[in-house]
Amino acid sequence: MSDFPPVVPHLLHTVLDAVDVRQESEFWRGLLGLAYRAGDEPPDDGSDDDADWVVLTHPDGHRALAIQQVDALPPSRWPEPGHPAVSHLDTTVPSVSALDAVHDLVLELGGEPRLDRTDDEEEPLRAYASPAGHVFCVLVS
Repeated sequence: MSDFPPVVPHLLHTVLDAVDVRQESEFWRGLLGLAYRAGDEPPDDGSDDDADWVVLTHPDGHRALAIQQVDALPPSRWPEPGHPAVSHLDTTVPSVSALDAVHDLVLELGGEPRLDRTDDEEEPLRAYASPAGHVFCVLVS
């Protein structure tokens, strides 16, 4: 007999809040190589973008992240003592050289460095915040 119920929910995607939905969507799309769900792309004509909900997918079409509009978002101060991240995303790369390359990409896309443990021999990693302040780690695995 399994410890799981006969029907379990399937994780559809993770939803992140942002004051600027398009900026946050572009950050994650560029960093993780994701695509817009059909209909969620930015306007082609350069007109104002009033997106309040955007879904990003893997190249095969499976959902990965959704970004939803909020009026305000308190700034994340992690890793300052007394300011937990609450939740964060972990991503992996195959080598320290790849970690360094991703570092440059994160900065180019508007991410903010938060923690550098590249000298950790067992698990080199760097932690960042997205433009909206969502914490994520890139670790060598």
